Amino acid sequence: MSFTVAIIGRPNVGKSTLFNRLVGKRIAIVDDQPGVTRDRREGEGRVGDLSFRLFDTAGLEDAENESLEGRMRLQTEAAVSEADAVLFVIDARAGVTPLDDHFARWLRREKQKVILVANKCEGKAGAPGLYEAFGLGLGDPVPLSAEHGEGLGELYDALNEFAPEEAHDDYAALDAAAEESDDIIDESPDGAETWRDAKAPDTIRLAIVGRPNVGKSTFVNALLGEDRMLTGPEAGITRDAIESDWVFEGQPFKLFDTAGLRRRSKVTQRLEYLSGEDTRRAIQFAHVVVLMLDATTMLEKQDLTIARMVVEEGRALVIAANKWDIVENREKALGHLRDRLQTSLPQVKGIPYITISAERGRNLDKLLKAVVDTYDTWNRRVSTSRLNRWLQDMTAMHPPPLAKGRRIKLRYMTQIKTRPPTFAAFVSQPTELPDAYTRYLVNGLRETFKLTAVPIRFYLRGSKNPYVKDE
Repeated sequence: MSFTVAIIGRPNVGKSTLFNRLVGKRIAIVDDQPGVTRDRREGEGRVGDLSFRLFDTAGLEDAENESLEGRMRLQTEAAVSEADAVLFVIDARAGVTPLDDHFARWLRREKQKVILVANKCEGKAGAPGLYEAFGLGLGDPVPLSAEHGEGLGELYDALNEFAPEEAHDDYAALDAAAEESDDIIDESPDGAETWRDAKAPDTIRLAIVGRPNVGKSTFVNALLGEDRMLTGPEAGITRDAIESDWVFEGQPFKLFDTAGLRRRSKVTQRLEYLSGEDTRRAIQFAHVVVLMLDATTMLEKQDLTIARMVVEEGRALVIAANKWDIVENREKALGHLRDRLQTSLPQVKGIPYITISAERGRNLDKLLKAVVDTYDTWNRRVSTSRLNRWLQDMTAMHPPPLAKGRRIKLRYMTQIKTRPPTFAAFVSQPTELPDAYTRYLVNGLRETFKLTAVPIRFYLRGSKNPYVKDE
């Protein structure tokens, strides 16, 4: 996208509310508490026929560069340097503050393409602040109410002055029907097929999750090759699930850096609760999830809780043991990790675990290759004919047990979907088939069709006999 817009301003003036309004989704966390946003959040904004790349930024504060607030300001300055237009937002109800005036002077020195936005102008309470904004020397302010959607026409006119022609939608081209293509199937010798649906996105949505302060943002920065995410020794810096586009060996990714998840019983503040919910949404919409561990405290109870959440959502899971460079007894740490996975996550066997150092950039390629392999397994489809030949072999080797004096019959089996691999078996007495026999079949599927590291969903279905009359 050729046109880039950054939203900046001091804390609590409504920048994230405006961001949500322009992207058309409630994806940025909004709260009355100042300083909620810390990292740059990126989205696709739209006003009328004008579309653009949009940055939401942290509140501008006059602080030392080494402090958390100073590092947040540096992130905002980086967004401003990339932008073609800057929306400098003030709170019209509060009027022009000394901090607004301070950063207005900075923007005038930077000679950026600045649009002054007076937010919260609904009603008459914002009128005095709107008139005060003329004194900032940044041109005529645009009166706006981001919460109520008022003033977007004036904002469109202001943005249109900076927008190139290609930033306007060509509706004739958008309405043209796209040609449909067939599914691409890569069949492997074991009878399993990796399907890349023609309608499915080629981009892998990768969420990085874990407890606070395990190195998630440092890992994303190492992949991107820049300080895109705010990092530091303070726990819980990341609050939003921040999305970034990235390519690894020709494979496009959408990376989601997420807030650290603590046990629900320890979450007492509303803001932390909202951050946790944002992380859970990132897991729900991800294809693959990297669970980041602190290798010095390998796989604690909260890590297992997060892993189970990922599995229950049906996402593919890869484990990254970060800070491996400072682990003293590495053999003991790996043994502990293997034992915990076998005893606490038996429902998903073969989860890959990679030891990395995000700070030093070690083993990152190995981790990403494991992610791509796991994604392909998550998309794998087994042909129905191959499945039923396998089912005959499995039932011949270990026949189903008797129930009510009759042998349970597994008549037919098919894979009903991928992502994750989901199978349905048609059984004569589905409610009578023991769980142990179902586990026997699922383990056989994993071993025969190389379905390791991903959750498998297995359903038993009965079929009514049409020749038996109801009494």
